[in-house]
Amino acid sequence: MHDIVLTALEVVVARSDFKPTIIHASCVAMRPQNGVLIVGASGSGKSSLALMMMSLGACLVADDRTQLTQSENGGGLVARAPDNIQHLIEARGVGLLNAMAMEECTIQAVVDLDKQEDERLPPMRTRKLLGHDIPVHYRVDAPYFAAALVQLLKEGRYA
Repeated sequence: MHDIVLTALEVVVARSDFKPTIIHASCVAMRPQNGVLIVGASGSGKSSLALMMMSLGACLVADDRTQLTQSENGGGLVARAPDNIQHLIEARGVGLLNAMAMEECTIQAVVDLDKQEDERLPPMRTRKLLGHDIPVHYRVDAPYFAAALVQLLKEGRYA
């Protein structure tokens, strides 16, 4: 028998029963109806990106582990922190920090830090998560990336 290793996103895609699923991811939001799920391998910068976005006005929802559920009306994918890590975010070299946190948010976008964006104007991409097509964005190694994501959450994407 072979062990099957799935990424955080593959686990969520594989679930069809819509029961709460905890994945290795961070989440921040500007408002309860528009959050971003940050996924990637351990050490890829999920907490760092979340901290940068928080410094620009985003609010922490969850760090390191995020619980995903279907909204009660079936209209969205809802993220929240597991009880034991609510209001906490890790800053490597500094420690475990207290943070104002939003109780939950609806996911409007996913950032996949394991994939590098190579296109100047990337195509619209989506990932199916618990039955919802969610826009997905790849890592951009530029100082404006966190600011661009905050603006995306605030006003959306034109093209």
